[in-house]
Amino acid sequence: MTDFNFPSRWPPQNPDRLQLYSLNTPNGQKVSLCLEEMGLAYDAHLVHIGKGDQHDPEYLLINPNGKIPSLVDPNGPDGKPIALMESIVILIYLAELSGTLLPKETRQRFEHLQWLTFQAAHIGPMFGQFGHFYVYAKDKTSDSYSLDRYTQETRRLLQVLEDRLQHREFIMGDYSIVDIAIMPWVACLSGYYQASEQLGMGDFERVLTWQENICSRKAWQTGKDVCAP
Repeated sequence: MTDFNFPSRWPPQNPDRLQLYSLNTPNGQKVSLCLEEMGLAYDAHLVHIGKGDQHDPEYLLINPNGKIPSLVDPNGPDGKPIALMESIVILIYLAELSGTLLPKETRQRFEHLQWLTFQAAHIGPMFGQFGHFYVYAKDKTSDSYSLDRYTQETRRLLQVLEDRLQHREFIMGDYSIVDIAIMPWVACLSGYYQASEQLGMGDFERVLTWQENICSRKAWQTGKDVCAP
């Protein structure tokens, strides 16, 4: 392993393993779920964004945007360490590393990548905005416009998933990093946000069945609590 300056606040127990810096939010759960599903050895380090850990100068060296999650592979490309930010990029990297959960054939690969982008560009931002106005800012606005807007958009996106899951057990047919990317955000709606009634989650039967199938996987049961405060 080439010398690499790990953040001293989070020293690795096993410097030759993958190092995850995260919190068990939906974006963080994506990576821990992926690592567990692939059976990759890693050290997990809690970066508590509620306490401002993400602004630590040494953390910013591996994640200049000051967000979670981050991943360091001490044995990266060409045997040299690599630090990665952005959860979707990390999922793709891990799929390449393990040779699983992302097809190599060009057509199928791009079909998967478009749905990963759908998660990053729509599911995450819109579900996150819904949660902000439903949970955190519900007493800070003078009208219901914002909550109504993001409720409608969240339901629209859930319907996209509902339609996609017709005649499919998983988003791409077979279980993949697409499911891993989307699942934590869907689980958050009825879990952390407690918004099942607000969103009418019962209208999305196929999404709920898909969610139940993933929740029954051992990797989900373990991965969802990695880097919990």
